[in-house]
Amino acid sequence: MLVHAITPNTTYEFAADVRTGLTKPLQKELLSKYLYDDVGSALFEVISHLPEYGLTRADERLLRRHSHEIVERLATPVAVAELGSGSGRKTRHILEALCRRQRTRYYPIEISRSALMMCERELSDIDSISILGFEREYLDGLLEVAAHRRTGQHLLVLFLGSTIGNFDRPAGIQFLTEVRRILQPGDSLLLGTDLEKPGVQLLAAYDDELGVTAAFNLNLLARVNRQLDADFDLTLFRHEARINHVDRSVEMHLRSTCNQTVNIPAAELSVEFSEGETIWTESSHKYSSEDVFVMARSAGFRCDAQWIDEEWPFAENLLIAE
Repeated sequence: MLVHAITPNTTYEFAADVRTGLTKPLQKELLSKYLYDDVGSALFEVISHLPEYGLTRADERLLRRHSHEIVERLATPVAVAELGSGSGRKTRHILEALCRRQRTRYYPIEISRSALMMCERELSDIDSISILGFEREYLDGLLEVAAHRRTGQHLLVLFLGSTIGNFDRPAGIQFLTEVRRILQPGDSLLLGTDLEKPGVQLLAAYDDELGVTAAFNLNLLARVNRQLDADFDLTLFRHEARINHVDRSVEMHLRSTCNQTVNIPAAELSVEFSEGETIWTESSHKYSSEDVFVMARSAGFRCDAQWIDEEWPFAENLLIAE
């Protein structure tokens, strides 16, 4: 088993994105992808076990119950690429089912090196598998995987959890369209989508009683301190989750508790915050089951099958590139 990390120069990009986001005139923002450094990835693993956050368990239940059926629908031989593998725990069900049919090459794609290493440890005992991991942005990594495609080989792309919900709806369709451009007709995409549910349930999931999600959110400011030499005082910001009924999403914000100035030398930036002003750090959009079929068609796929968890409304959707 081999994990191959290709590390781009990310500090400049991070500084540029922080500068752009924190100088927006109406709403300061930090991109949600930066939540997942080594500390953030570890905290999210804890979140996935919290009683309030049923999404990860629903995702895993569907994969465990339906992995054989999913694999039976795939064109073979097939290689597997996963966008945002995390620890790889959920992916085991698909890979084990597939490895019973063929020797399988698995390509986890992650921006977190520690997540890639966790994934290696988690999946190292599966027979008939070889692993080549890429420390890359999703599309860059997928392009690398496509370059390794063998003649006659199909690709299965896994985009599990609810990461597609971190994009607003037009951007989500655009992202899926970019994935489709890398694929060939007959390739497949297994897409996880969190479905609509009561607001009380959602707020509990994104603002848990133990405060783990708050720590996860605040770690983004700590990351700016660590990597860009900023002087955010984390005690002067509060985690906040809110429902956006118009966009059908849950938003995460960091609210300043006072008037303050933050210096970020590596971004050549000094930022003024007023009391009550927020930094928008993440949105998680929720879907109806019908939304997925429309989104798939718009991006150049057809939805071949859909499996829904009733305990925590969540769907796995098998999309086929047309």
